[in-house]
Amino acid sequence: MAIQLDHQNKRAHLYNDRISYVMETFEGELIHSYWGKRMTLPEWSPIIPVDVFASFYPNPNPDNPTYSLDTLPREYPDFGRSDYGHPAVRVRLHDGTAITRFVVKSMELVDEKKPLKGLPYVYTEEGDDVQTLKVTLGDQKSGLFLDLYYTIHSDYDAIIRHCEIRNQGQETCQIENLMSASLDFYNDRNFDLIHFPGSWSRERDFSRIPVGRSSHLVESRRGSSSHMQNPLVLLARPETDDLGGQVYAMNFVYSGSFKAVVEVNSMDSTRFQMGLQDFDFSWKLKAGESFTSPEVVMVYSDQGFNGMSDAFHRLYRNRLMRGEHRDKERPVLINNWEATYFEFTEDKLKSICDVASETGLELFVLDDGWFGVRNSDRSGLGDWFVNKDKLPEGLKGTADYINGKGMQFGLWFEPEMISADSDLYRAHPNWILHAKGHIRSQGRNQMVLDYSRRDVQDYIIEVVGNILASHPIEYVKWDMNRNMTEVHSEILPIDRQGEVTHRYMLGLYRVLGKLTERFPQILFESCSGGGGRFDPGMLYYMPQTWTSDDTDAHERLSIQYGTSFAYPPIAMGAHVSVAPNHQVGRMTSLKTRALTSMMANLGYELDLSQLSQDEKDQVKRQVAFYKSIRKDIQFGRFLRLLAPGDSRGTAFMTESPDKKRYYLFYFRGLNRPHVASFTLPLHYLAHGSYKGKIINFDDGKAMDHTFPIPPMDNETLGKRTYTSDFLNRFGYTFDRQAGDFDSHLIIFERCDT
Repeated sequence: MAIQLDHQNKRAHLYNDRISYVMETFEGELIHSYWGKRMTLPEWSPIIPVDVFASFYPNPNPDNPTYSLDTLPREYPDFGRSDYGHPAVRVRLHDGTAITRFVVKSMELVDEKKPLKGLPYVYTEEGDDVQTLKVTLGDQKSGLFLDLYYTIHSDYDAIIRHCEIRNQGQETCQIENLMSASLDFYNDRNFDLIHFPGSWSRERDFSRIPVGRSSHLVESRRGSSSHMQNPLVLLARPETDDLGGQVYAMNFVYSGSFKAVVEVNSMDSTRFQMGLQDFDFSWKLKAGESFTSPEVVMVYSDQGFNGMSDAFHRLYRNRLMRGEHRDKERPVLINNWEATYFEFTEDKLKSICDVASETGLELFVLDDGWFGVRNSDRSGLGDWFVNKDKLPEGLKGTADYINGKGMQFGLWFEPEMISADSDLYRAHPNWILHAKGHIRSQGRNQMVLDYSRRDVQDYIIEVVGNILASHPIEYVKWDMNRNMTEVHSEILPIDRQGEVTHRYMLGLYRVLGKLTERFPQILFESCSGGGGRFDPGMLYYMPQTWTSDDTDAHERLSIQYGTSFAYPPIAMGAHVSVAPNHQVGRMTSLKTRALTSMMANLGYELDLSQLSQDEKDQVKRQVAFYKSIRKDIQFGRFLRLLAPGDSRGTAFMTESPDKKRYYLFYFRGLNRPHVASFTLPLHYLAHGSYKGKIINFDDGKAMDHTFPIPPMDNETLGKRTYTSDFLNRFGYTFDRQAGDFDSHLIIFERCDT
């Protein structure tokens, strides 16, 4: 791994064994030359041609008519000088103009990656082979400087970017737009745009459209990364799929509003950008001050979407998630929410706990309703004291009982929100985001605390910290159940109101940093009505996220499919719930619900005390089995074989870290009549010989009559040996099956080692 610099010509080549990234300088302008598969550059000569164009492509230098900024592939475009594309930076200067000319001043190598103050970031550890390129651009008229940072690791196929803008002039200015990463693909629009839209309970759908000759925005304006979009955007060649082809991806390490731009100009060059949302953002920058953008992780793969995902997963597991839980197996939990909602008593919790303990579950999570006057979602948020009407023995009594059953105790919080009917709101009605003279909007009967305020941050750190310090809590589910409205802070002046959303995120990150540092033994899980804030920014503080409030097994296949494009299974909370499902009313077998959840962090969210004895026994076998494979699932390589919506079904595979075991998860959707058996190639097995085993949680009993055993039973599989060549090319045969929503787990284990 290295960064090669030509200081005289201000040209840089970042590379490791698999990827290259090249930029060069023309007439002082930083231009993008190449990003893709590792290449060896020729002698230092320009890669990108320049041409003379008609008058509708203005030239910024009358002495050199051979180029226009409207046609050059720019690396970080400024505003107002003949580039009509979306700028990466726009600053309103003291004279009212927004015209800047940022030219290359220097390129500098650093053999490390520095932390980002107040922001989540991809970190390094001692011994990492890593280099950072710092490119400094300057605007002579305003005295503004831009430092662009590019980090590359030898072990991870990613370029990590952010920027810092410094005001070394004499006047105050206003940042109106600042992207963390930008680049242009010269004379190339042969891409499909892939992003992950959705809504509450329908997070991260896979959406794919040709880029064409259009402009595209993928964005959230909601004060969070949101259910509606995810800060992950891909440009892929039209032939690319999970198994092969080229893909370029950007993922924003940030949890607030964001904006990604993909646009094609008249010369068929494609601009690709990601950064802060400028819809409601501005930042006042006084002389001598600086502003740092969040990071963007950029991944290129020529091994299809699975290759791209593998790069993200490895990086995030090892250099984004932090703390003692990063490398620990995650506990199998029971959450009481769908079992009881708000209507629980100590006795009901104990009855669920008793069965949970008997079935081998390791962690009991007490969800919403344990605090304040909280018998519905209409009151109590903000009053973080125990509801003794529900829990006469307090949290300690509940925790002691759970601990006495050999289980850990976990607790739900929603510390960013407040109910109008709460003691906290009555005491501090101006602690919320609000604007004088405007209605204080509510969502789920709650309002948003103003985390841009230091006093609000300090209060939450103190009150939540006191609860965590005084009880044996080993897990926290941190929820956030609405988006921002009336985005205004009472304590900021008029000319700084555009800073509220970003200051909110900085405040949230401060709170999370303080609490996770004080309580490193606690496993924190992020939640925002499920997956409304499933992003790298939250994973930096909380190493897993509740993937969705939709617990239906069939729906979860699509949700977990889309989530897996950037985020590893160890980051996904996945629970077995009751059938018929509470969100969609669908009936699925207990086995199918379990296998769907076993591809990630297995948990249960139903009233175990209401199960039949046969169901309890099956849960016990599921939990014991998952514990036996948990390390492989949580730390292995996750691969997509059949996407949801495929007429044959949906299939995923997990490769164990030592490449000796492969777990094939197969799910049938709606069955169809008169269809042939099909064979599913496995594609990724390491060279060797394998024997297979079908997992049956009925412990040898006949399976549910609507889900017959597949064509090869365990006796047959256990006697036969299959070569990796055969399995990779021809694979496993699934016979015609009766019934909807069937599922199978087949384990292939190497037998030649």
